[in-house]
Amino acid sequence: MNLINRFGNNNESFRMLHTDPILFETIGEKIISWLPNSAREYVIVCIGTDRSTGDALGPLVGSYLDEMRPRHMTIYGTLHEPVHATNLTESMMMINEAHTNPFIIAIDACLGKNTSIGQIITGTGPLKPGAALNKPLPEVGNLHITGVVNIGGFMEYSILQNTRLSIVVDMAKQIAAILDHIDQRLTATDTIPAVVSMQKRNKRNMI
Repeated sequence: MNLINRFGNNNESFRMLHTDPILFETIGEKIISWLPNSAREYVIVCIGTDRSTGDALGPLVGSYLDEMRPRHMTIYGTLHEPVHATNLTESMMMINEAHTNPFIIAIDACLGKNTSIGQIITGTGPLKPGAALNKPLPEVGNLHITGVVNIGGFMEYSILQNTRLSIVVDMAKQIAAILDHIDQRLTATDTIPAVVSMQKRNKRNMI
């Protein structure tokens, strides 16, 4: 769980409301414009726990994306096998041992302003899990996608517990669709590692 003002100032970011009808195409293409030109192993790390409604965004994304059977992405963090504060350091060590120079896309819920609730934010650089609860956890990701699930600034733990499940589920489905869109644009002679198809990549500066 993050506070949206904890991201590095030098990183590029982009946000849209999760109900926008062109959400996954627009954000998907934006993320594709940030992906490396060389073949990499793509790893999706979905952070959070199903023990808290607001913090369940990551595991829901992992489970929804897993059902879509991506060909070029390896998923860590689902409802059945979550990646959370307790096992994050161990999970990242395992990921770096299992994958050669992986390109990691980190997924997490975040708290923000009342006017930001429902927005999906993506950006370059890592996110800081646990920032909203002042937990010292390792930074994760070459880039990140977060969903603003509720208002931040006070009693964050209680707010996470009382976040509406409906908005978390809706946002998780949209983020999974974004990642599925990206996976369909990846190509490789084998499934892993993969590289972005050049067919549409020249459109990246149009967004």
